[in-house]
Amino acid sequence: MPRPSALPESPRTTRRLVGLAGAAVVSALVGSFLTSPAAQAATPQLKVDLGTTTGAVMHGANGALYGLSDDGVPGDSVVAPLHLKTIAQKAPDGAQHPNGDALVVQSQYARTGGGDNLVYMQDIYANWPYENLGLSDYLAKVDTMVRKVAARPDAGTFVWVPFNEPDGNWYTGLGSSDATTYAKALSSFKSDWTTVYDKIRSIIPNARIAGPNETHYDPRLMGDFYPWAKANHVLPDITTWHELDPGSLAHFESNLAAYRTLETDAGISPRPVNINEYADRRDLSVPGQMVQWMSMFERNKVDADLAYWDIAGNLDDNVAQTNIPNGNWWLMRWYAGLSGQTAKVTPPQANTTDTLQGIASLDTGRKQAQVLLGGGTSGSADTVVQHIPSSFGRKVNVSVERTAWSGYEGGAPAPRVLARSTYAVAADRSVTVPLTGLDPMSAYRITVNPAGTGSPTAASVPWSASYEAENAAITGGTVYSQGSVSNAYGYATSGTKDVGSLNQPTSKVAFTVDVPKKGTYDLDVFYGNQSGAPATQTLTVDGGAAQTLTYGPTLNWTYRATARASVSLTAGSHTIALAKGTNEVTLDKVDLTAASTAQTLYPAAYTDVTGTPAYGYSASGITGAGSLSLDSGDSAIFDVYAPTDGYYTVHTDYSSDGTGTLALDGATAVTLASTRGRLTDTCARLYLSAGNNRITAAASGATTLTLRDLRVAASGDTKGVTAYQAEDATLAGTAVVTSDTWASGGKYVGYIGNGADNTLTFKVDAANAGRYVMNVRYANNQVSGSGNYNTNVVSRAARIGVDGTDRTVMFRNNYSWNNYWDLPVPVTLSAGTNTITLANPTAYAPNVDRITVAPLTG
Repeated sequence: MPRPSALPESPRTTRRLVGLAGAAVVSALVGSFLTSPAAQAATPQLKVDLGTTTGAVMHGANGALYGLSDDGVPGDSVVAPLHLKTIAQKAPDGAQHPNGDALVVQSQYARTGGGDNLVYMQDIYANWPYENLGLSDYLAKVDTMVRKVAARPDAGTFVWVPFNEPDGNWYTGLGSSDATTYAKALSSFKSDWTTVYDKIRSIIPNARIAGPNETHYDPRLMGDFYPWAKANHVLPDITTWHELDPGSLAHFESNLAAYRTLETDAGISPRPVNINEYADRRDLSVPGQMVQWMSMFERNKVDADLAYWDIAGNLDDNVAQTNIPNGNWWLMRWYAGLSGQTAKVTPPQANTTDTLQGIASLDTGRKQAQVLLGGGTSGSADTVVQHIPSSFGRKVNVSVERTAWSGYEGGAPAPRVLARSTYAVAADRSVTVPLTGLDPMSAYRITVNPAGTGSPTAASVPWSASYEAENAAITGGTVYSQGSVSNAYGYATSGTKDVGSLNQPTSKVAFTVDVPKKGTYDLDVFYGNQSGAPATQTLTVDGGAAQTLTYGPTLNWTYRATARASVSLTAGSHTIALAKGTNEVTLDKVDLTAASTAQTLYPAAYTDVTGTPAYGYSASGITGAGSLSLDSGDSAIFDVYAPTDGYYTVHTDYSSDGTGTLALDGATAVTLASTRGRLTDTCARLYLSAGNNRITAAASGATTLTLRDLRVAASGDTKGVTAYQAEDATLAGTAVVTSDTWASGGKYVGYIGNGADNTLTFKVDAANAGRYVMNVRYANNQVSGSGNYNTNVVSRAARIGVDGTDRTVMFRNNYSWNNYWDLPVPVTLSAGTNTITLANPTAYAPNVDRITVAPLTG
């Protein structure tokens, strides 16, 4: 967890105006290849050889350091889809951070299918760098923490990391160029490593131990440590080090090769490798950056955990709120969905920072090939998919999707489909997929499967363009340089610049935009707000009527979130101005997109599956992805995004010879009636929570349920949702009503908990018994400690009792006591009046603004 010093940014003044380029991509994909041979030769190519597989898909790069902070933070709906193989968390009862305890998060990690849990043992200490109180003090702590795990039935899940970055903590001489200083530090490290190693094994004889866990790969230390460790029988079971700098993208493979040579030369059996901290701040949250790292680790079949630079509990800057994914989360979801074998990928430039890279997979059982690509390229590139299996047939359906950067805390919808096309496979069993208008901050997925009869529905891509704040007309503001290759510790920023210090009464940023036709447009503003409360700006178009745009608080001025407004524009040029209102924000860019009411399609063939479902391609269907047939014991889980809480019309394209079900929030939401084998479109009105929702399809009994897709409305409504203001509920003990203009009713209730008698109780009416979604609108800005460079946010707990049945729910920090988020809590209610109580006997619960209650089905 080193904090590198800030480096001077390289100048970058080129204006970046990147359209979505969806229309260009579609035309390139579905049209004839009319470009000249010379132009084609100049286009970079990413080659995918499906005839050369490179091993089973590992999914190792989805790991996270302090990605989980509490049981339920982040939510299961965003953790489970990623199929995490490894996480790294603090020692039990560790003082380094207020949350992220390896034992506390293990319940959630296990129920969401997690693998190894790496314990950062030195995080038992409070300070960074760690305070050194002597080996005897550390050994006593080691003894206590290991014994806490030894008796657990899942003790084998935990991997022990005795020393974190020893070259930067306790043994700093390991990095010295002075031979005497280095030798002294190495001797001390070897001695302490042996003592701690033996202590762990004395308590758990078969414990897995990881190390040496350096800040970077140091060939001198590794060359001295490993032969010695073998000779003294203290070899790590898993080899770990950190790759954090932009240069890692160029040097990692040579580091790994050097390590493997070291193993061979020393007669050491190959160790699993876990790069248990990787990537820097300018990389995190950015799909175009992260696909480069992920492809590198997957290609080399190592595990890797994202670095913890900011806060715990948001999957290392990949989750905007508890259940709301950002743009890079969708890349991680794509990666988790790769199946079968990886295929050889040859990028235009290998092992080069900020260049187009990719991962590819081939699943011959599913008859599905996938390519994830992106990074560095802002122009055009061809993806050449070679040696397509003959089982795919003479024609294939190809879809192209894009997941864009949405900031660290901007909620991102399901990736946009840019094109769906049918290709004739060439005589050499290849197809070439040309892409234009690539965005270097985005990642793309190309999926190939056999083509059935008919043609998939062409993708509808709304017009879109981006405009940088630093290139707008600025009054009373300053342009600042942010994250870049030379300032990797800086935060990701579109164009590497933003506009801040917009704190004058006259501060304003005016964007000149040009739109192709009259209509309604969505304006997404990328911003930061460290003012400590919500902020506002006045939005005008061509100096006309003003509307107020509200910006929720963010972690800091450069920790990007998004705010959306709707504007009506005529064809041609316009000036969109954002002028200071209350408090202050920084502005990065705005995206302008033609508003769309198109449904989002979720192909069944891309879902998470259990059992042994069958994949069919006899007909192309709407998505061109084929169909999925479920028998008894099979299931398919759709990850469905909702932009806001509310009821959405969900269509299911299916056929069956009996009944099937769709389950949501742990309860059956829809019964799919028998169609006697005929393809049927049925719809239901389901309550979806803002963010990701997992809808599980299953067959009933001996039924065969064949699914094509789910189609979900673009927006929801709240008809049938009942709101209950906290100030109208029953208060007991210290719970008190307080005024706040940012609360929904102008008031909230605070000082709930910190004693069993300090409670807030609602009386909730339910027309029918069954499953409901209760949204708790809350505020929590508790933090703890400042001994390290992370922001130590604290989640608050509420004991929620429903008619006498209690459960504990964790509420993530949301940066301000005047900021309110909604957290969905599924509850089972009886017909009539129900009593719902919020309490916490040992600590304070969050402040509560209101709750809303909605039946699962409308």
